[in-house]
Amino acid sequence: MFLTGTVLNVITVLLGTGLGLAVGSRMPSRMQESLVTGLGFFTVLISVSLGLRLFTDPAMRPGDDLAVLGAILAGVLVGELLRLHDGLEALGAWFQRRFSRADTAESGSGARVAEGFVTASLVFCVGPLTILGSLQNGLTGDTQLLAIKSLLDGVASIAFAAALGWGVGLAAITVLVVQGTIAASASLLEPFLDDVTVLVITATGGIILLGVALRLLDLKGVRVANFLPALLLAPVFVRLADLVRGWLA
Repeated sequence: MFLTGTVLNVITVLLGTGLGLAVGSRMPSRMQESLVTGLGFFTVLISVSLGLRLFTDPAMRPGDDLAVLGAILAGVLVGELLRLHDGLEALGAWFQRRFSRADTAESGSGARVAEGFVTASLVFCVGPLTILGSLQNGLTGDTQLLAIKSLLDGVASIAFAAALGWGVGLAAITVLVVQGTIAASASLLEPFLDDVTVLVITATGGIILLGVALRLLDLKGVRVANFLPALLLAPVFVRLADLVRGWLA
């Protein structure tokens, strides 16, 4: 079912919020860091396994791997020109400034709840795993990526709830709406996509996911959002590869 991963994500956010309100303030920061590092290791494994399908899946044809490479290079060029990563950071900064002013003008619990909701919603829904995982779940029913994201969000919600209160739990609504919409759209398009198209989107997503792993492990601050256009370009480049193969045949 295309909503399985999203429902799992909603549950982990709510559980993490509950734990954060109960014991989050007593969890050492080094323990939280170690948990995220462990998730980073696992994310590396998943990204490599998805990317290797370009070379191991029998549905792949000669030249499809080069088509995916072209899509990634063209996609990151588009992302850099559009400055997608900078735009997302600017959006987060705008919300932070706005609610900082609200906190200054209003010291009541309403401002605190709003801050927790907005902050958690941005972290949980603005990122490549949201798109990659929802597409994978909608297209193939696989919840693997959203399961990873659910663990990450669960850990993050513990820390957020400890600092910002129960408003963090309201971000579960945002997760349900955003991820559910992406997964439902992908599910509706699935009958019009052949196996190769789904495969190259999945493999491209796995390669992009490696950037998420590098960020989790603090190895390199990859501007992952700038690679997301490659997900749209991968099917186009595979069709171009089909044309080239037809001309050479």
